Amino acid sequence: MTLPAALAEIVDDFGALGDADKVTLLLEFSRELPELPSHLQQDAMEPVPECQSPVFLSVDAADTDHVRLYLTAPAEAPTTRGFASILYQGLDGAPADEILAVPADFYHDLGLGSAVSPLRLRGMAGMLARIKGQVRRQAGDGPGTPTSST
Repeated sequence: MTLPAALAEIVDDFGALGDADKVTLLLEFSRELPELPSHLQQDAMEPVPECQSPVFLSVDAADTDHVRLYLTAPAEAPTTRGFASILYQGLDGAPADEILAVPADFYHDLGLGSAVSPLRLRGMAGMLARIKGQVRRQAGDGPGTPTSST
C-alpha cells in the first residue's frame, strides 16, 4: 500500500502499539486538530453525514502539488476528532495524486478495529471519500462524487 509519507508514519506509529495505547494515541490526535482559519466558515464546508458527530471539511486543491485540508469536529467527540486529525496530519500538504491513491480502507492498518466500533471507522472512510471527491472536482479528474470504493 502506498501512502503519503506523513500518513504512512502515522500508520506505523499505530501499528507499533497495543490496543490501549492506540486509543491513547487517538485521543492525543484529537487534541491536535487545528482550529479553522478565520476566513473559513463551517457553514460553507461540506458535512460528512457518515460520521456520528457533526464533522465538516473543505479542501483547497488549487495547487495540486500541495493540497490544503480543513476539518472540524467537536471536542465532545474525541474519536471522530482524532480521525479528522489523523487525516489532516497525514494528508494536508500532500500532492493531489497521492491523496487520490490512498486506499479507501487504509484505516484498517491503524489497527483500531478491536478498540473502535465499525460505525466510527466508516465515518473515517466517509471523511476520506469526501476529501478525495473534493480533490477530484478541483483537480478536474472527474465528477468527484464520493463512493464506497473511493
